[in-house]
Amino acid sequence: MEIKIRNYSSIYIVDLTGEIDLYNYFKLKEVILKMIDKGIKNYIINFENVTYLDSSGIGAIIFINTKLKSLGHNLFLVNINGSVKRVIELTNLIGFLPIKETIQEAIDLFEKNKE
Repeated sequence: MEIKIRNYSSIYIVDLTGEIDLYNYFKLKEVILKMIDKGIKNYIINFENVTYLDSSGIGAIIFINTKLKSLGHNLFLVNINGSVKRVIELTNLIGFLPIKETIQEAIDLFEKNKE
């Protein structure tokens, strides 16, 4: 898995590429925890180029979502498609996780909530 971070105003977009599995899920958790330590509060995790997600990756996503919620921070997961979407559907997390279709939709919600 490759992780790239970019920002748009006070929103940080975490672009993921490749597989999220037992061998690398901890990298995503580490990156988010370091961002929390830096005081970042608004996150978008982009799954557009994720090709595979296993139970370890699901666990990392649930951990991140729970951690950010407990701190009062904001998170959206975007561009969830294909086999990744299927895994999330099979684990009944569609209603639990803050999923939006696109990065722009998530940015618009962040900006609307600032008003």
